[in-house]
Amino acid sequence: MSGHVLAITGLAIDAGGTRLLDDVSLTIAPGERVGLIGESGSGKSITSLAIMGLLPRSLHASGSIRLAGVPHDVVGASEEELSRVRGRDVAMVFQEPLTALNPTMRVGDQVAEAMTIHGTQPSRSAARARAVELLDAVRLPDPANLARAYPHQLSGGQRQRVVLAIALANDPALLICDEPTTALDVTVQAQVLDLVVRGVESRDAALLFITHDLAVVATVCESVAVMYAGRIVEAGPVEEVFRRPRHRYTQGLLAACDLAVDPATGRLRTIAGSVPPAGELPDGCVFRTRCWKATDECRTTPPWTVEGGGPSDPEGLAARGFACHHPARSETVV
Repeated sequence: MSGHVLAITGLAIDAGGTRLLDDVSLTIAPGERVGLIGESGSGKSITSLAIMGLLPRSLHASGSIRLAGVPHDVVGASEEELSRVRGRDVAMVFQEPLTALNPTMRVGDQVAEAMTIHGTQPSRSAARARAVELLDAVRLPDPANLARAYPHQLSGGQRQRVVLAIALANDPALLICDEPTTALDVTVQAQVLDLVVRGVESRDAALLFITHDLAVVATVCESVAVMYAGRIVEAGPVEEVFRRPRHRYTQGLLAACDLAVDPATGRLRTIAGSVPPAGELPDGCVFRTRCWKATDECRTTPPWTVEGGGPSDPEGLAARGFACHHPARSETVV
């Protein structure tokens, strides 16, 4: 593991003869907070499910996913082996808490269950007492009484805090959050994000935060990985990637976050089209059909070798001056 909490190497996921994820590699150090960004269909959520060992049986994974403290690889592990890992070494906060909570169980019992399953509390009564403490830690009002409530009796923000309490119950080394604030209003979103950061910081845990919101990544994370069409196209410190992006897709995402009008069109900047479906990727650079500076050479050259970077942009919107070196030639396409 070389000091990493998570080490993904050459991860590929196939559905029949269709490749959904290809050659994904990513490492996260203890205490590091990493954002994983990209449009819908880029492969973010399926990456998180692979880490958790929750891929549907119809999908086949290859490559390697190693977690600190876990003697076996996640890829190829049995369900029995994975069940000992999930919730103890790695935990996840999903986008929709209603799908993660059992509607027939009181929320306090669900938090306690996460600890009794893994034996991290000496008794059921100790687990129930600790559950109330965890509900208090995520700032739920009157946690002792709220522990007796059912999920449908809580607001969306309260349910998401319960899910966070469950995820943090066993002090996992890695917490994965998959769009955890999408369905929340702005005020509640800020509160939940603060709780996530405080939760991992107090445990010196690592965080993989999946989101569409680049502003959230800039606030919550130290590093960022940009995913497109099943591959990570760029990764690095948040400040470096957002100020000096090297890949045209990253530039497009940053430009789309800028509410300034494009003087050439009089409209807000966008990336034309959408992520191509798996199995229907164009030859050469898969981003070329949406890239505003694509050339004929992009039809035959793989897109993943990107060198250099744009000029310094103090506002972090660097959607101009991008330089991309095709590996097949020496000059720069600007």
